[in-house]
Amino acid sequence: MIKTKEGKIQKVKKRARVSRKFVIALSVVSIIGFFSIMTESLFNFSIGDYIETLWLFVLGGGLILETSINELKKIKANGLNSNMLGKVTMIVVGTIAVIAAILSLPQINMQNPTFLAIKGIISILAIIFIIIQTWISKKEI
Repeated sequence: MIKTKEGKIQKVKKRARVSRKFVIALSVVSIIGFFSIMTESLFNFSIGDYIETLWLFVLGGGLILETSINELKKIKANGLNSNMLGKVTMIVVGTIAVIAAILSLPQINMQNPTFLAIKGIISILAIIFIIIQTWISKKEI
């Protein structure tokens, strides 16, 4: 609620700011999960070994696309402010997710406790980014 010049109280509508790239990445993750369940249920064929790789790759790619690389080039001129720190964090997490996706391919199948912990941390950070992007980040209209 805000007060106008005339003294009237006016309701302000708020909505979540979610970028189109982020929504597409979340949609693809959902489709991958559905496809995995469908192939296992209908065709008795498990692609579970590839689902984790696809999920991490889509998540990492979505986080990298979410950050504007052109804006990151301006860090040298403008310095690192709070807005840029979030973008730098997102691109680092996205890059680590893509690396984790490549190393978790069934052909490579890197399985050690440290690597599994990194994948868990990436998953937790992805959930935090989803919560922030979807429910906390508000914009007045």
